[in-house]
Amino acid sequence: MSMERLSQQVDAYVSWKRELMREITRYRSWLLNNRLHSEAVEAKLERALKLLRTDHITLAFVGEFSRGKTELINSLFFSQYGQRMLPSQAGRTTMCPTELFFDPRSQRSYIRLLPIETRGSDASIAQFKRIPRHWVNIPLDTSDPDNMALAFNQVARCKPMAVEQAIALGFHPDMLESTGKPGEVLVPAWRHAMVNFDHPLLRQGLRILDTPGLNALGSEPELTLSMLPSAQAIIFLLSADTGVTASDMQIWQEHIRQLDEDTQSSLFAVLNKIDILWDDLAGVAFVHNAIRQIQSSTARQLGIQVDEVLPLSAKQAMLAKVRKDDALLARSQMSNLENLLCERIIAQKEQLLEERVVNQVLGLLQNSQRVLKLRQEKVDEQQALLSNHQQDNGQLLFELTAKTKDEHSQHHRRLLNLKTNQRLLKRQGDLLRAAARSERLDEHLSKVRKNLTGSWTTLGINQAILHFFNSVEHDLHNLALEAEMANKMVAAIYRRHNEENPLQGVDEPQFNVQRYLRELKQLRAKADQFRLNLKTLLTEQRSLSKRFFATLVQEVIDLHQRMRREAEQWAADALMPLMQHSLEHKQMLESHMLKLKALAQETQQAQRRGQLLQRYSGDLQQQLAEAADMLRILRRPAPVQRQGKVVTLPGAGRPQSVGE
Repeated sequence: MSMERLSQQVDAYVSWKRELMREITRYRSWLLNNRLHSEAVEAKLERALKLLRTDHITLAFVGEFSRGKTELINSLFFSQYGQRMLPSQAGRTTMCPTELFFDPRSQRSYIRLLPIETRGSDASIAQFKRIPRHWVNIPLDTSDPDNMALAFNQVARCKPMAVEQAIALGFHPDMLESTGKPGEVLVPAWRHAMVNFDHPLLRQGLRILDTPGLNALGSEPELTLSMLPSAQAIIFLLSADTGVTASDMQIWQEHIRQLDEDTQSSLFAVLNKIDILWDDLAGVAFVHNAIRQIQSSTARQLGIQVDEVLPLSAKQAMLAKVRKDDALLARSQMSNLENLLCERIIAQKEQLLEERVVNQVLGLLQNSQRVLKLRQEKVDEQQALLSNHQQDNGQLLFELTAKTKDEHSQHHRRLLNLKTNQRLLKRQGDLLRAAARSERLDEHLSKVRKNLTGSWTTLGINQAILHFFNSVEHDLHNLALEAEMANKMVAAIYRRHNEENPLQGVDEPQFNVQRYLRELKQLRAKADQFRLNLKTLLTEQRSLSKRFFATLVQEVIDLHQRMRREAEQWAADALMPLMQHSLEHKQMLESHMLKLKALAQETQQAQRRGQLLQRYSGDLQQQLAEAADMLRILRRPAPVQRQGKVVTLPGAGRPQSVGE
């Protein structure tokens, strides 16, 4: 079964997203038709649509050299070409991190390579991605496998370099091979590779990150501080013949283990090369047992569940797919990984979208539906009254209009009240913004840069980093105090609303600073780890210290920006469900008064009035049926959940990138 199942699952996921986008767009038109739209609701729907449009799934493959990462990617994505695309012969092949994705804006497939010399500058890979002229561009001809294999060979290219220059670029000389000439070593020619090509899974928004071994993880801080934490799943490669080695353990503990705790990444270990254990003489049961034992001990060493360690043979799976040998493919156990990608990762993504998009839109739609139901009840009630007072229904209409006017004034007063509350909350929001303002962060940044200028000593770096984190943490604690005040104020406003409208109780949205504090703590732990390693850094590697620090600072700036955006968004949106409730009621009563006025002016007999009300009632029923249909579609479980797979999401932490 190659990748068909995963492909179907991703297709179903993408169709589900399209369906959500269709329903949100339909709801927008429905609000306009029923004169229930408002700017705030419109903005919220636009944000939901943007989230759906820019969403993608990132898988990162991590592991030491020669664990078979590249072979696994070849087997998963390139078997249809009948040969290995990414170079995966023995030894250190993937020397530079490689991203595989589909770029719908590009007319043709390509590989873009960033020269290793760019490490000499402070700019990050993310910044370089915005400057195309620094990259070497190689076109990919997907109809010619040999041409593709040649192009991919470029990714693994090495070049000779003086050892001093290699050290200045952040390499540790012990980790590099000599060229045979004194004072000269081989370094990867490229710092980063971006591969855009058309593959059904990549087209649906799957992105792959293939990372080199420990040395590269250490010398490219952006990988461990930014790229890995943004992935939905980390696939950690181990070799069945060696089990968990000391360097495997070092990667796991330093770069991966904690990602599970506070981001939404799922961690899995792949125990590759199980074909080494295949022994025809010992028999199937013996081999199965041996694999099971290594699987259990690996899970124990890494501190994860046994079913999160997947034994397989990427090499045999690749061979089986090329030869179309189903028995060998089954023996390679590749389907375990493919099933996991289907069920766990896509289900996790679905759950995330349900929390961020579906539940938000459902809340808005239910509010609107409630208002329309009330309007419908009013019309039915007035229809009954009018048919009972055939003679004097002119007077009755006058009374009904007056009663509706009263209700309208009541909602108008509530709306004014809410607007006053909104102003109060805006003031509290301003205090929140002041506590999270970027100028505060700029002060800390300029101070830390000043402290570091001319003091790239171990002690200088240590003190500068400590001081910087203490200052940012202090600001976040102040923000948490302001958030607590704001949350109390919002809770009180909601409590009052819920007492006045017992049938339409709404939960108040709370602003939570804790996850930002947790994320900052993680970055701080990375910084501490770096500070402890400073003694082992060579003095010539000052540029690595600077690059690490620049990356760390960029992550803190990103965190700060996300937090500031969320604080602003929260302050603007906190009262929105209540505003929507009152505004929709007020708008409903206005259009109801217009209908009653039109009926009062209708000079013909009562029967004509009855017909008009009947038509109005029919319109409302139609609109309500449409609302019910939208609710039904939006409430449909996401594809993986429809199949009865229950998935628990890891602790909500860093917000998953919206098109990061």
